[in-house]
Amino acid sequence: MKTSSISTLPFFLLLLLSSTFEASADKEDKFLQCLTYQFKNYSFISNDVYTPSNSSYTSILQFSIQNLRFASESTPKPRVIITPEHESQIPPVIRCARQSGLEIRTRSGGHDLEGLSYVSQVPFVLIDLINLSEVTVNAEEKTAWIEAGSTLGIVYYNIAKKSSTLGFPGGVCNTVGVGGHFSGGGYGTLMRKYGLAGDNVIDARIIDVHGRILDRKSMGEDLFWAIRGGGAASFGVITAWKVQLVDVPKTVTVFSITKSVEEQNGTELWHRWQYVAPKAEKDLFVDVTVLKVNTTVQVNFFSVFQGGADRLVSYMQEIFPELGLMREDCIEMSWIQSTLFTSQLTIDPLDTLLNRTEPGRRQFKAKSDYVRTPIPLNVFKGMVSLLREPEASDETIYYTVPYGGRMDEISESETPFPHRAGALYMLSSVASWQNSEAADAENYISWTRRYYEYMTPYVSSSPREAYFNYRDLDIGVNNPNGKTSYAQASVWGKKYYKDNFDRLVRVKTVVDPTNFFKNEQSIPPFNSRWT
Repeated sequence: MKTSSISTLPFFLLLLLSSTFEASADKEDKFLQCLTYQFKNYSFISNDVYTPSNSSYTSILQFSIQNLRFASESTPKPRVIITPEHESQIPPVIRCARQSGLEIRTRSGGHDLEGLSYVSQVPFVLIDLINLSEVTVNAEEKTAWIEAGSTLGIVYYNIAKKSSTLGFPGGVCNTVGVGGHFSGGGYGTLMRKYGLAGDNVIDARIIDVHGRILDRKSMGEDLFWAIRGGGAASFGVITAWKVQLVDVPKTVTVFSITKSVEEQNGTELWHRWQYVAPKAEKDLFVDVTVLKVNTTVQVNFFSVFQGGADRLVSYMQEIFPELGLMREDCIEMSWIQSTLFTSQLTIDPLDTLLNRTEPGRRQFKAKSDYVRTPIPLNVFKGMVSLLREPEASDETIYYTVPYGGRMDEISESETPFPHRAGALYMLSSVASWQNSEAADAENYISWTRRYYEYMTPYVSSSPREAYFNYRDLDIGVNNPNGKTSYAQASVWGKKYYKDNFDRLVRVKTVVDPTNFFKNEQSIPPFNSRWT
């Protein structure tokens, strides 16, 4: 009897795998047949549809994968990739996916830290917005319409072509797609003066679960509130943002000063920084990056100042004399040049901003926290010791972003992004590494979790806050079948959104009650059966 059971087990496994594959293939066939019906003139979209049998499928899929942890052969792949050239092509894709039982993932720039914009554990269709990258700037009105497949670099480039005294408070990584960046908040070097990218969105276009193309007026203020910090992928497919541009001076000043921990009091200066940077005037942004370089640990102070070098040096000598900033440490340039400098790129030519390819792609894992009470010096020293451990990858960094300024003035409930008044800075750890053995990767990821545990007493609590755009599945996930209770989702949702999570659930319940737009950390609708 025992022998018979063992000998028949592979047959049942084969049947199971075969039925799963056939069901998936059947869904794909139904989806493609539906598309053909929806687009009577199928040539209108046929060039933008890719299946695994298409010779371009792999290159299209891999082009925007920024975290190589999710580029392996074992990573689940989309059954179909759609690269729409106009938003009118997207509603039929949503309708056909619903009818055929396929999920949808939407990718803008591919920087989702857990790969959720292009990976799913169930059969899915990938809508890749790479062709929707037009930016229309109205310099007179100080506004711009930005298609969701644009990168920050494309946005900055188009603004600079129209005006030398307008900018936008987006992020410092120019290859990041605006579709996800704006919808999760989006910080950058102008945040202390103008707030987040999402704070400066004044209109949007989204395609809902019914395939309707909605703007701010037709979607209503609740949904418009939700998509400016609550993760738009929970509610539909964003196709464009309208943003308010901001004034920047003709001359900004940057500096980058590095101090070693061993010989130049780098740890002590880092400790001092947390008392200075969050309270500085709004024109000053100074962040800190701590990294290993060969056998030493270095602390880099990087700044973009909205003004001239002489004023910056005088002000820094007043508030942070310990850093020892000198005039020769400063470089004056235009705001648009500073967007290249912050990405460690040469400041000319500006065309570099149009490059969508992230140089030297890696595998990585990130953790984020918010600090509301200054961290003791001995804890910083402990963080340096952790960084020296062999389990920490050679490219692991700590990154601290100062809050205060305009961030203190915006209510926690103004948008879903709640990390406002009283937050001194965001603290993140990013472990990155080249392709390596699975065991090495697991060691690096395990290190990030030990670091996270170490920091528990010194960061925000009840809830322990986290930044949605630094997504981390370790803090909690939804059920894969989409039937996730409010209580279960609250475990991760409160960390990202605090009390705003409740309003996000209410909005989701109204606009997508069947939870079609879902992933491992999407906002669930409220359903009493799942509580």
